[in-house]
Amino acid sequence: MTKVKVAIIGSGNIGTDLMIKILRTSDGLEMGVMVGVDPTSDGLARAARMGVATTAEGIEGLQNLDEWDDIKIVFDATSAYAHKHHNAVCRAAGKVIVDLTPAAIGPYTVPVVNLTDHLDQPNVNMVTCGGQATIPMVAAVNKVAKVHYAEIIASISSKSAGPGTRANIDEFTETTRRAIEEVGGAGKGKAIIILNPAEPPLLMRDTVFTLCDMADEAEIEKAIADMVKQVQAYVPGYRLKQKVQFERFGSNNPLKIPGYGEFEGVKTSIYLEVEGAAHYLPAYAGNLDIMTSAALGTAEKIAVLKFGEAA
Repeated sequence: MTKVKVAIIGSGNIGTDLMIKILRTSDGLEMGVMVGVDPTSDGLARAARMGVATTAEGIEGLQNLDEWDDIKIVFDATSAYAHKHHNAVCRAAGKVIVDLTPAAIGPYTVPVVNLTDHLDQPNVNMVTCGGQATIPMVAAVNKVAKVHYAEIIASISSKSAGPGTRANIDEFTETTRRAIEEVGGAGKGKAIIILNPAEPPLLMRDTVFTLCDMADEAEIEKAIADMVKQVQAYVPGYRLKQKVQFERFGSNNPLKIPGYGEFEGVKTSIYLEVEGAAHYLPAYAGNLDIMTSAALGTAEKIAVLKFGEAA
C-alpha cells in the first residue's frame, strides 16, 4: 500500500504527539519530515531517533530538503501568526495544509460534524482543542432543535498548555466562538478557556451550555449520546462526565438574559471529560490528543480523496 508522505511544522507537544500517532497508527500516511526552529527540542530529537528526517530551520529548511517534492500534506502545529507565512509557502507549492493553529485561514473542520464538506480544500483548520471537544455537542443539540445560544468552558491542565497555546489565548476564544456558530449551528456562541494549575494535573474538562427551542429532552439526550460515540471512534477517552441536565423555560417562567431579553425553550448542560491516549504526553493532556486525533483523521480522508490512496 502506497502511503501519502506528510510533514509536520512544529516540534512541540502537539507536533510530536501527532508524529507518533502517524508512525504508530496510520495506514495511509507516512512521516516525511519533522520541522522545528529549536535544534535542541525533544520533538526533533525523538523524530531523528525514530528515523524521520528533520530540520531546525523552519519551513525554509523544509523547502531545501530532498523530501519536499514528495510531501503532499503539511500539518502546521506552530502558531496563528506563523501559519500565515506557512500557508503562503505551502499553497504556492501545491501542498495541502491541515492547520492545528487558531489562524482559521481555511474552513473550520470538526470531523464528526462537517469533514466531508471540506475534503477538497487546500487548507483546513482544526479550530481549537475546546472546539473539537464541544462543537459536536452543540451540533448534536442543534439537530433536534434550533440552538440560539451556546457557551463552552474548556478547562485544561496548565502543564498541557505549551508556549503555542499560551501565545494564542485570544485567538483560541475568538476562533472557538466563531466555529460554535458556523459549525455547531448556534445563533450566538461564547468560549472560555481555563488553564488549571492543580496538582496532580486534572484531565481536560469541558462544559457546554445551550439554549434551544422547546424540544423532547429524550431526543436531545439521544442525539448527544450518539455524537459521543462518533467522537470516541477517534478519541476513545472522550466521555460524558455525568448525566445531561435540562431546564425548561416557558411563558410563565422565562429565562431573563442581559442583553438578550427573555428566553423560552430548553437549557441543556453537558459535562465532558477528555482523557488522552498518552502516545507522547500524559493522559491528562486530552486537549492535545483530541486535536492531533482530529487532524490525523482529517488528513487520512484527504489522502483518499485527493491522492487516491487507501487510508
